[in-house]
Amino acid sequence: MSKVFITSKIPGEAQAILSKHNFKVEANHEDRNLSKDELKKIVGEYDAILTLVNDKVDEDVINAAGSNLKVISNYAVGFDNIDVLAANKKKIIVTNTPGVANEAVAEHVFAMMMALSKTLIGADRFVRQGKFKRWDPNIFLSGGVWGKTLGILGLGKIGSFVGYIAHNGFNMKILYHDIVRSEDFELLDDAEFATQDKVLKNADFITLHVPLNPQTRHLISRAQFKMMKDTAFFINTSRGPVVDEEALILALREKEIAGAGLDVFEHEPHIEDELKTLSNVVLTPHTASATIETREKMSKIAAENIVDVFSGKTPFGLVKVS
Repeated sequence: MSKVFITSKIPGEAQAILSKHNFKVEANHEDRNLSKDELKKIVGEYDAILTLVNDKVDEDVINAAGSNLKVISNYAVGFDNIDVLAANKKKIIVTNTPGVANEAVAEHVFAMMMALSKTLIGADRFVRQGKFKRWDPNIFLSGGVWGKTLGILGLGKIGSFVGYIAHNGFNMKILYHDIVRSEDFELLDDAEFATQDKVLKNADFITLHVPLNPQTRHLISRAQFKMMKDTAFFINTSRGPVVDEEALILALREKEIAGAGLDVFEHEPHIEDELKTLSNVVLTPHTASATIETREKMSKIAAENIVDVFSGKTPFGLVKVS
């Protein structure tokens, strides 16, 4: 009987699916990340592991794997926490859960856009603190979202869905930049393909949807923030290190941009103290994909990826790197 280890408690039916297919399933039931030494022990003893983005499966961990480890199934759309090249060298298949979070993340982007542009956090705090004494036409004035310009950096499926909502729901003008141009997206959502600089200089809202890799690390830093309008709102739901957080804090402090919505952080889970005190920032704990429907789909796909590998099938979430 093949053994599977799940590195953290997850919602959904992953464990039931694996058990149904005669895998012996064990899991970490503590509310903590596993240490590197624990991961090295696990890869040496199990036939498959189901990991989370918190698990740093680097080359050192991969090299500790025994010949029995066949697959690392990542419970995530991204896979930057796994050294895929090192895994491939050892004939270990890496999988993810692609395409499940498009709607959820797009909804989260717009929740942040609305919270920022409507100053909802400050208004909520104002009411809770007993400061609401009368209707005042001069407080919490904000710009609208309707008809404004949205800048999308990194199109992909999530970025495309954000654009769809922006165009069809808010009549927004769309500028986007990606390594690949999408004429279909331009036609369907009246979007304009532009250089990254043009997106940054002209957008009222800027949202990031790029993977984390050596080319995108600190993609947005001091020079990029200085290009943005001082009325622009910046949103990141991709990966924290894509943004130079020190540069972001400076841009917010100096009011070079109007505000930021962050679901991910450069040194996650550590969050810089100043980000937590700035009034023009909305922070969420890496929960952009946290809908019940999405989490259940992720659980199902992550388990079925393992089942497929051991059945000799190509898993739906096979990660390919060149």
